Amino acid sequence: MMQPLEIVTSVIRDPELVDAALASKAWPFEEARKLLERAKKLGKSEILFETGYGPSGLPHIGTFGEVARTTMVRHAFSLMSDLPTRLICFSDDLDGLRKIPDNVPNKELIRPYLNQPLTKVPDPFGKFESFGQHNNAMLRAFLDQFGFEYDFFSATECYRSGLFDQALLRVLECYDEVMAIMLPSLREERQQSYSPFLPISPRTGHVLQVPIEERKVDAGTIVYKDPETGELVEQPVTGGQCKLQWKADWAMRWYALGVDYEMSGKDLIDSVKLSSRICSVLGGEPPDGFNYELFLDEMGQKISKSKGNGLTIDEWLRYASPDSLQLYMFQSPRKAKRLYFDVIPKAVDEYFTFLGKYPEQDLKEKLGNPVWHIHSGEPPASNLPISFALLLNLVSASNSSDRDVLWGFVRRYAPDASPEAHAEFDRLVDYAIQYFHDFVRPNKSFRAPSDLERRALEALEQRLATCEPTASAEAIQEMLYEVGKDAGFETLRDWFKALYEVLLGQEQGPRFGSFVALYGVAETRALIAAALSGKLG
Repeated sequence: MMQPLEIVTSVIRDPELVDAALASKAWPFEEARKLLERAKKLGKSEILFETGYGPSGLPHIGTFGEVARTTMVRHAFSLMSDLPTRLICFSDDLDGLRKIPDNVPNKELIRPYLNQPLTKVPDPFGKFESFGQHNNAMLRAFLDQFGFEYDFFSATECYRSGLFDQALLRVLECYDEVMAIMLPSLREERQQSYSPFLPISPRTGHVLQVPIEERKVDAGTIVYKDPETGELVEQPVTGGQCKLQWKADWAMRWYALGVDYEMSGKDLIDSVKLSSRICSVLGGEPPDGFNYELFLDEMGQKISKSKGNGLTIDEWLRYASPDSLQLYMFQSPRKAKRLYFDVIPKAVDEYFTFLGKYPEQDLKEKLGNPVWHIHSGEPPASNLPISFALLLNLVSASNSSDRDVLWGFVRRYAPDASPEAHAEFDRLVDYAIQYFHDFVRPNKSFRAPSDLERRALEALEQRLATCEPTASAEAIQEMLYEVGKDAGFETLRDWFKALYEVLLGQEQGPRFGSFVALYGVAETRALIAAALSGKLG
């Protein structure tokens, strides 16, 4: 039996760290505390985490988010308990191919294999024995890219090896109870043909969705009509000759493997409830977990793989590091968030802000800092000379993709900065150039200044002419305030908004005093002159 919680945690070498973890309000620790109670209740000797993947398509940003968040909970739990943990990434590759994906080559090659298990469909990319194996390899490479620790499970291997045989026989025993749970959730038409078992036809190899005519519990078989010949077929439910409909399959996996924790999207709340009831009927304990909110696109619509709206993993990593994406996944998982290009700069700067604060924080604050969870308790050091947002505006104003030119601006602002001493920032330079050219430049929209704004800009240019080239950002910011007040703007916000729209061609921007100090006093005067003469548009 599991030892009491206080004894479990006493084996951790740093009691202060354990106490802080047990009291932390960070959501991974809240989830981990639920697992501690589960371990006590069930007498667990191991805690098993699971994430699921449907390999009919390529891995996507939701796959990353689920594995990243689960890994954060797993690490939080490891801080509180000495119980071993595992993470299973499960691929439902025995599922039948229902339609040909839009984003694959050689569609005619796989057309004859519709309704066959994914591991029986030829690989349209010509790299693996099957389409399922191809997508599994893509999933594993995808997860390995981010350094996740996991055990990979293939549904095909689990079913055919006999690993699920006892659980499948248990589903057969509880067939009526499973049907009683599922049928009320289905449309009337679907009720007529539904069965939790999907026999794999020995004649065609198809994964069949057919009603069950008879079940023979003692023999471990089901009887169904071949949909093409009408003949009755008796078939074992074991040995990979049947698979389960996905909600029953989900429950069976939880039961067979002893899964303790699995999270899922808000759109699967009802499915989690149904699968949990089935798991309980089988005699298992449904896993803990929580339902995270879904991501939205720029229009506030739910992101969909079939629509292709929102950001992909590759698109995010084109403009920013995996760490910034993990931060975005960590923050407010139960809150719907827009996942579009314009969230990237803010996520990058927030990540480095959290990273910069970490060394000076006390233990409680560190455990609540996202970078602790992103880096499994060992965040790297960081020393950025300027923010990513400011760097983006430098690229925009200088209209330069030359890294040496950009580093020249940065060194003038921060003389000790260099690519060698600031390798992390050096990578940001490349990200900023790419982000500007792909996203900022196409959306730039300069406007002419109003009469009030023109007079203010002329006054600013004259004041800058009296500035030392090495004037501090604070001194320049104070000058900006004075010019705005003297010009008669109703609010200084209107003044700074005008600076962004007239000089930078965007609705918002950095602290302008810092921008001038970075870009240069003389260069900013030239920028104002170009705007006043109508050359920027």
